[in-house]
Amino acid sequence: MAEVTQELQVQDTEKQEVTSMSEAERTRDKKVYIPRADIYETNEDIYIVADMPGVDENSVEILLEKNVLTINGYVEPNIPENYSLSYAEYEVGDYQRSFTLSNLIDQDNIEATVKNGVLRLRLPKAGPAKARKITVKAA
Repeated sequence: MAEVTQELQVQDTEKQEVTSMSEAERTRDKKVYIPRADIYETNEDIYIVADMPGVDENSVEILLEKNVLTINGYVEPNIPENYSLSYAEYEVGDYQRSFTLSNLIDQDNIEATVKNGVLRLRLPKAGPAKARKITVKAA
């Protein structure tokens, strides 16, 4: 029996900072990171799961314009009163990532949930055009 091997591609564990922004200028003076995302597909849906630590339902914005789905997550640093940071291993910043959608996605029924800094998007696939009878009206 032939042995099947699969190559795994390991990502660098460092956060990847957004280096070039779109034509728009940012109004927040913070670093912006690209959230890591996994994409899964079933017969009916495509799922995007993005890690965005520090983001909740009130600090995430999802825009869909011209087949581009853009995710923005805004994080406020949590610094206790009367303390100053002397050493940090983890940088805090906002998140931004865009996905170009095909016409095979039912864009009117996209759903999003966020829990514990993990954003889950459900992108339902558009079904085939159903046959229907078109009524003719007198003009």
